[in-house]
Amino acid sequence: MAENSKVFESLYLASNDASQPPMLKGDQYLIGGELRTWTGKSCPVYSPIWRQGASEGTVIGSYPMMNAESAVEAVDAAVKAYDSGRGAWPRMSPKQRIEHVEKYLAGLRAKRDEIVNLLMWEICKNSADAAKEVDRTIKYVEDTIKAVKDLENGSNQFKSDSGIVAQIRRAPIGVVLCCGPFNYPFNETYTTLIPAIIMGNTVVMKLPRVGVLCHFPTMQLFRDCFPPGVVNIVSGSGRDTMPPIMKTGKIDIFAFIGTSSAADDIQKAHPKPHRLRVCLGLEAKNPGIVLPDADLDVAVSECILGSLSFNGQRCTALKLLFVHESIADTFVKKFTAAVDAMKMGLPWEKGVQLTPLPEPNKPSFIKELVDDAIHHGAKIVNQKAAIDRTFVFPHVLFPVNASMKVYHEEQFGPVIPIATFKDVSEIYAYMAESNYGQQASIFSRDHKVISQMIDVLVNQVSRVNINTQCQRGPDVFPFTGRKDSAYGTLSITDALRVFSIRSFVATKDTPSQTKILTDIMEGKESNFLRMDFLF
Repeated sequence: MAENSKVFESLYLASNDASQPPMLKGDQYLIGGELRTWTGKSCPVYSPIWRQGASEGTVIGSYPMMNAESAVEAVDAAVKAYDSGRGAWPRMSPKQRIEHVEKYLAGLRAKRDEIVNLLMWEICKNSADAAKEVDRTIKYVEDTIKAVKDLENGSNQFKSDSGIVAQIRRAPIGVVLCCGPFNYPFNETYTTLIPAIIMGNTVVMKLPRVGVLCHFPTMQLFRDCFPPGVVNIVSGSGRDTMPPIMKTGKIDIFAFIGTSSAADDIQKAHPKPHRLRVCLGLEAKNPGIVLPDADLDVAVSECILGSLSFNGQRCTALKLLFVHESIADTFVKKFTAAVDAMKMGLPWEKGVQLTPLPEPNKPSFIKELVDDAIHHGAKIVNQKAAIDRTFVFPHVLFPVNASMKVYHEEQFGPVIPIATFKDVSEIYAYMAESNYGQQASIFSRDHKVISQMIDVLVNQVSRVNINTQCQRGPDVFPFTGRKDSAYGTLSITDALRVFSIRSFVATKDTPSQTKILTDIMEGKESNFLRMDFLF
């Protein structure tokens, strides 16, 4: 393993390259419908893309390092807009809220290319993946609008039982704190933000410190498309802003995608934790299980995608491969050849699969995991493994065992540990003892063996993939996990339920009382009690 040499110097941006990085001075923040200019401390944003001969990455922007006072002000603006359910937004009809979201969506489409470029420069997604993230977000919003219509139309009925008649719908809960991750800073943030606001809640959106710039092009859209205080945006250090936000006790729902330790610390700051609803997407250690009869070409291809898409920086990535001992040598030979054939380069270059890592400390963390594994008996079995500043060519470790950190800890980067097994009971034991339980992948052609494993694994993880990588999506499928991997479920329809509560209007099933309900609906006097159809 080459480390901190200039082995990849030629892959960095040439000093005379004409590529122009963005320069986004992010000095604005949104509170109470007012786009304000921050005059306090700001933090520079460095791209992981270095120029050849440079001593650091290129500065491509900055963002406000908001303090506790300004963060709490954002909360107060959201509380004011919600006004204990009496605000204009929570009382608005679903049709009216959809119109606001559609107006925002039209503006978002026009910002697509700008956001894609920022994702490439700041977090180094290749051009295809950066475009996919924005396009998937746009489709997510479109599908959420459709899901709201289906949900509301399905509620156009009354239920009668034991002399009581009622109409049941879903109503907003209150103020939501949304926090997205660096690896999908746009898409993952919107998977909680959009369902939260479209169901009538008001939101404080805390931007990630890495992946922050992609949100600045949309701040004006939020200001122009929603009533004041519906969306409020906070940036800066999580340690400086999140605890003060929670300590107000005014957050009703905490939507967070990140690590379980960070989620625990933030939740503890809430003075009334029993009143705090949470929706958490956390770590995972998803295993790929390669059985003796597996199609090795399929297994290798899917394990490459599963472990190294976006450099392995996905919670859904395959993070530990269990290969049956009878085929381990053959699998490792095929797998390492495929890894070493991957193209590393800059995000916009044609065919690039591996790009610089955006987290400043990730290369050193990867080195620690690799050194520990080697100390406990593993070897780096691919030829091109190397670390050069922000470029980290994947390290394939074999054989790994329980004494190594990488066997248990989430690496969230381009390290692929491979272990052998004799019997699937060893894998069941590993998964039972693991802190995580998101997904697993089985590679086999034997339907009887697969069926037996399915019946065990569905009780240890939330998704079992057959001869395919672990992944999120399509977004209509539930996305959740067990243990420390998740709390709550995110999909298009599940998210609408996460950010709402069933509420209903009831009265005695008598002519005089049902006439009151009829008069309200015929006069279209209530946004809740109604029978209108949303097309």
